[in-house]
Amino acid sequence: MEGSRPRRGSPAARARVRTVPIAVTPEGFWCCPSPAALHKSLKNPHHHHHAGGGNKQAPAPQQPHKTPSAPPSRAPSVKTAPSVTDEPPALADELQRQDEAAAEAPAPAAGGQQEPQHKICVGFGRPETSDLTVMLYGKEGIAVRMGVHRDVLCRSSAFFAARLAGGHGPPPPPCVEIHDCDDAEIYVETVGLMYCDEAKHRLLKQSVPRVLRIMKVAEVLGFHGCVKSCLDYLEAVPWVGEEEDNVVSSIRHLQSKDYGVSPLLRRITSDNLNSPGDTLANIMEMVLTSTDDRGRREMKALVLNLLKDSSHCTDGSSDICSETLYSSCQRCLDRLHRLFTEASEEDYSVSVTRRVTLETDNLLWLVEMLVTQRICDDFVAMWSSQTELAELHSRMQAASRHTVSFITARLFVGIGRGEMLPSKNTRLQLLQVWLQALIDDYSWLQCSCRSFDRKLVEDGIGQTILTLPLEDQRSMLLSWFGRFLKLGDNCPNLQRAFEVWWRRTFVRPYADQIEAGNVLTSDRRSP
Repeated sequence: MEGSRPRRGSPAARARVRTVPIAVTPEGFWCCPSPAALHKSLKNPHHHHHAGGGNKQAPAPQQPHKTPSAPPSRAPSVKTAPSVTDEPPALADELQRQDEAAAEAPAPAAGGQQEPQHKICVGFGRPETSDLTVMLYGKEGIAVRMGVHRDVLCRSSAFFAARLAGGHGPPPPPCVEIHDCDDAEIYVETVGLMYCDEAKHRLLKQSVPRVLRIMKVAEVLGFHGCVKSCLDYLEAVPWVGEEEDNVVSSIRHLQSKDYGVSPLLRRITSDNLNSPGDTLANIMEMVLTSTDDRGRREMKALVLNLLKDSSHCTDGSSDICSETLYSSCQRCLDRLHRLFTEASEEDYSVSVTRRVTLETDNLLWLVEMLVTQRICDDFVAMWSSQTELAELHSRMQAASRHTVSFITARLFVGIGRGEMLPSKNTRLQLLQVWLQALIDDYSWLQCSCRSFDRKLVEDGIGQTILTLPLEDQRSMLLSWFGRFLKLGDNCPNLQRAFEVWWRRTFVRPYADQIEAGNVLTSDRRSP
């Protein structure tokens, strides 16, 4: 971090100190201007001088009269040109000599130009009592000279205390230099915080990214009080967007040090390892038992979208998620079975229909989450085994039962898309148990729901049939053929699947025989 000071005759020493805009925080805390603001002022000299080449200079930045910091009682004073009248006489003489040397020095050759150094002077506390100079050499030729007090810096900073330690060795240097400073603006502000009674109060209304920058510099300087104040600020302030990742990455390495970062990390971690599964189960149960239509609909969409987003960061086969979802599915199936039993009686209540619709909607929501997590195969097996439920379905009125067929339709669509991969026996059982019920409710499905996609469902049914062995395809499609001749549009249209089965049954065997015959003839003719 240290290096030798530039020689007086070097380009850095001949640099002319310019008047530049000084950045100020919302609390009135003076700090070094950002490089962008500095270069903007250097490229636009008329911003500080009258047009026409007059000699009248713009006034120096107004100094604050009072600061709430501890003694020395004055806020950092900023000196940017020899025209500032309240700087120490020795510093003013030095700046004047630099100006004269810069005016008399010959211009460098065109091929050997070096980047000019732009100097800024900052004073803290009572500048007339300053007994130490700190030089910061930053990027893009920025140099900051700070007039500070040795006792203040040694009391606050382990870095300056080590640099300025006396003892039996040589006397401490009158100037401390910090080279390759990545963030000169924040260095100046951090040194200014050493003059404050309570740094945390000065961090109020600052942004989280700026406080992270201050904490980084404070850690480098060994300014432990400022690091602790930054941590207190970060623990209390909300984090927005990407700030959470930035905060966590900035404080994790502090866990091994006595800064107390546990309160911050508790915001994103928990000591209870079972809490995620318990919490998810609680959320699922609250949604599934909700009686408000709008609230249930919005929370279902929220949880589903969150699971979709989180599935990109996991393998989609979490035991916690799988166990919770399938437990909820089983409870919904049990309630649906009881409702079907009640509805199959002659004097069942009208409210049963609404409760059946509610449980069906719950199961559809759970199926979507299982598809999102890529763990839906077992549910296809669960639904295919509901032979008693399918039998009760046939005894109910279509108006009360038809919503259940949405579940069957969704499973066919999932198999057709490859979203679930049940076994051959499960696929065959699904068709045998639930396809007839779906056909019986088909006209109701088309009329009761605008979002019902007939072509998508028919393609899913056809693709599911075509995954079976050819004899099973024949049985299913011939049965469908007879129903379609009776029901027409009130039956799924599986013509595309029928055409594929037809080619497999009547065309492909003969094509294979012809090809085999051609190969045999070719072999006989070959010598």
